[in-house]
Amino acid sequence: MNSSDITIRCADALVKILELEDVKFIFGHPGEQILPFYDALKDSNIKHVLMRHEQGAAHAADGYARVSGDFGVCVATAGPGALNLVMGVGTAFKDSIPMIVITGDVESDLKGKNVFQDINVEGVFKPVTLNSFHIENPDDGVLKLKKAIESIKHGKTGPVHLNFPKDVLNEYVDMDLVSEIIRYSTNVASNGIEDAIKIIEKSERPLILAGTGVIWAHAVDKLRDFSKKYKIPVTTTYSARGVLPEDDPLCLGMIGLRGTTAANFAGKNSDVLIAIGCRFSERTKIGIGNADIIHVNLDADVLDGNVMIQSDAGEFLDKIFKIDIINTENWLKELENHKKTYEVKTDYVEIPIKPQRAINEILDASEDSITISDAGTHTTWVTLLKKVLGPSSLIFSGGFGPMGYGLPAAIGASFANPQKRVVLVVGDGGFQMTMEELAVIAQEKLPILICIINNCCLGIIKQWQDMHYSERFEVELENPDFIELAKAYGIKAERVNAPGEVFKAVENALSLEEPYLIDIMVDKEEGIILPKLSFK
Repeated sequence: MNSSDITIRCADALVKILELEDVKFIFGHPGEQILPFYDALKDSNIKHVLMRHEQGAAHAADGYARVSGDFGVCVATAGPGALNLVMGVGTAFKDSIPMIVITGDVESDLKGKNVFQDINVEGVFKPVTLNSFHIENPDDGVLKLKKAIESIKHGKTGPVHLNFPKDVLNEYVDMDLVSEIIRYSTNVASNGIEDAIKIIEKSERPLILAGTGVIWAHAVDKLRDFSKKYKIPVTTTYSARGVLPEDDPLCLGMIGLRGTTAANFAGKNSDVLIAIGCRFSERTKIGIGNADIIHVNLDADVLDGNVMIQSDAGEFLDKIFKIDIINTENWLKELENHKKTYEVKTDYVEIPIKPQRAINEILDASEDSITISDAGTHTTWVTLLKKVLGPSSLIFSGGFGPMGYGLPAAIGASFANPQKRVVLVVGDGGFQMTMEELAVIAQEKLPILICIINNCCLGIIKQWQDMHYSERFEVELENPDFIELAKAYGIKAERVNAPGEVFKAVENALSLEEPYLIDIMVDKEEGIILPKLSFK
């Protein structure tokens, strides 16, 4: 019998393709229309992680991708299941996180007839994905999945959505399609490379701005070698922190809003900015002056500069590693006069604890851990106080910043790197957005430490109201007892009320190597210096 005579159910073919791609985890929640896929998955060596909400599944796949460096996978059923994924998929899209998103749908002959759970899923996903496909036949579904995987592995990164009607999942395809090789190539414009080299060679104050494209291209070592060989200082975007350890003499830290003095001085005074794998967000632009810009990115839509090169970061660095030696000695000496750290007072002794004191103690006690942040005031303190020594060791949704990201992202991070402890710093408001995922942490016995910065309010919103409106409204929180909540899930927990106790509690929790929650009561009136952005 020829291989072309062998057929396989579409659902089984999809799982087989994911196995061939060495996918180890899928984060999801089953439902009627996706059941053929789950039927195929039950005999697979891929572990399915049953999240308690589809938003959590998408955030967990996101966290897994950021820490592992591979694409994440999340799955949901039709209608409400699919739409519950959208928040997490949109979060991944804003930060260019590679993700395969698979949803089930009503049967093909019922599509568009307003039957139970029928909705235009692709219309919803299209603005928050690189592509959203409605699959009309099994051959198309198999090829679309293979092409999607190749595109996010070798091209522009981000989520790709595939929507499978239930009947299509049950139809059969030739086994040959599963093993068919799909090619995806990227090309570097050689004329752009030569122009970039000429500009760099004439530079006296060059500066590298590294984004997460360096991480997704697996080019961290290449970037470090290039920086060290030519003694060019490095700044980073938020999500690329750690591509060069922040204690390295050539690393100036993060640029832009909340950036270090050294990074923003360098950005304002450099004569050539080599921007690799990043986009110029409004927050990044705050730290950039009038330098000639060499911008390298696979996404042509974000390119902006004097020399624009649509390229993978690794391929660009391979080709540019031939410039004549430049002298940056005077430039580096000038930069030595500027601080590479953030000046934040943390030695408060007051009760209730100042949040920055509490967060500093958390970070001091968990230096070798992966730190996950959520959204809110605490995120700024983590940004300012955390020294990042390796890529993907500080995780936060920078582009979208949804409350509730942290807990499920910590789950994905823990599966991605079980050798590292994961420490989640989360506000009491954000924690309650996705706290149902405590069930996953307990069930899987994930050694995640959850540190709740509890000020019984939506702190950052309260501060905006104080600054711009006459009174506070709907920001006070009547919180549950988080200790009893954790215990209900079988998770050990304790409450901390005084400075100095946080470090001990974190140190003790990490020694236990099991799930743990610390409820840290902090001063609800302590705010941060808010950015000077327009507020309407």
